[in-house]
Amino acid sequence: MIHPIIKRSLDKAMSYDDYTVLMNALVENDATTGTEQTEALVAYTKLNARRMKRWDKTLKITSEAQQSITGISKKITWLVITESWCGDAAHVVPVLNKLSELNDNIDFKIVLRDENLELMDMFLTNGGRAIAKLIIIDNETGQVLNTFGPRPSKATALVNNYKAKHGALTPEFKEDLQLWYNKDKGQNTIEDIALILQELQLEMCV
Repeated sequence: MIHPIIKRSLDKAMSYDDYTVLMNALVENDATTGTEQTEALVAYTKLNARRMKRWDKTLKITSEAQQSITGISKKITWLVITESWCGDAAHVVPVLNKLSELNDNIDFKIVLRDENLELMDMFLTNGGRAIAKLIIIDNETGQVLNTFGPRPSKATALVNNYKAKHGALTPEFKEDLQLWYNKDKGQNTIEDIALILQELQLEMCV
C-alpha cells in the first residue's frame, strides 16, 4: 500500500512538460519556486532554464543504458523532488526525464520541495533536504523500490571529498562542479540509473 504522504504528493505532481512551462513562466516574471524570492535565486532559475533546454536538445544515451531502461516491464513511477533554483537539479532532472521517455512503463512526475516538506523529510540525504531526489515507486504495491540523488555518484564523491578537506563548499568549488556537469554531459547520471534498474530487474527475477 502506498504511503499516504507519497500519495498526496503524487496527486498534485506535474509532468516534465508542465515543469518546463513553469520554468519559462518564472523566467518571464523574474521569479523562482520555493519559499524565498531573492535576486540570487531568480538568477539561478534563469540560468537553470537555459541548462535544461540545452540538455533536452543535446543529451545522448548509450545503447547499453537504453537496454536497462527498456528492460523494465513493471509499471513504476519516478517521482522527483526539486526546485527551479537548484543547480544540480537543472543537470539531473532533464536526464531522468529523457530516460523515462524510453519506456512507457515509467510514469515521470515532479513535485516542488518546499510544497512537499513531509515527502522531502522521508528522503533526507545525510539529514538534509538535498535535491534533486528521485523516488522510484512500484505502481502496483506502492512500495518505494529505490531512490537516487541529489547528485550522480561521481559528483557526490567530489562534493564529499571537498567538504572533508575544506569543511564547506566554496563558490569556486560550485563553479568547478558546474564545469564537471558540463563535461560529463549527463553520463554519470545515466550510468547510476542504469545500475539501479539492473538491480531491480534482478530482484524481479528472484
